Amino acid sequence: MTRSGPRVRIDVWSPEDFDLLAAVNAPEMMTHLGGPETEEQLLRRHKRYVAMADGPPEAGRMFRIVLLPEEVPVGTIGFWEAMWDDEPVYETGWSVLPAFQGRGAATGAAVAVAERARAVGARRYLHAYPSIANGASNAVCRKAGFELLGERLFEYPVGRLLRSNVWRLDLLPDGPTGK
Repeated sequence: MTRSGPRVRIDVWSPEDFDLLAAVNAPEMMTHLGGPETEEQLLRRHKRYVAMADGPPEAGRMFRIVLLPEEVPVGTIGFWEAMWDDEPVYETGWSVLPAFQGRGAATGAAVAVAERARAVGARRYLHAYPSIANGASNAVCRKAGFELLGERLFEYPVGRLLRSNVWRLDLLPDGPTGK
């Protein structure tokens, strides 16, 4: 795949990244995810992200997206263990701050996180489930080489049904999208 747009690096989540998590929790960023989380929910999420950095790599990792060469943190991305139709997979999700959206940072980060998940070697597939109404995240999936499998209803957050597209990326080195 040929990438255009800015170069990015993904760095493992650290205790110093709470302000970035708070920034991506803005109402306009959480439209497709049920709205912003409370301060307490954010603190719990941040602790989970930090703990993932010290856990086994096959359990997943969270990262900050850093725009290069400026070295500016512009968003979050990660991969974690999940189940899809009784099959263990990795799931991914991302957020890019509004000032940096539409420039390819999320696509570059999605490609980078897939490389990290592939290197772990614990799951064949990486899945993403953006809302069908989230055109930008669906475009990231397409540009990063994910295959669209269809739509499905999810309960996210608890008590709210979300109609999402189901995207899958083959992580095998010789798979159709794992080149």
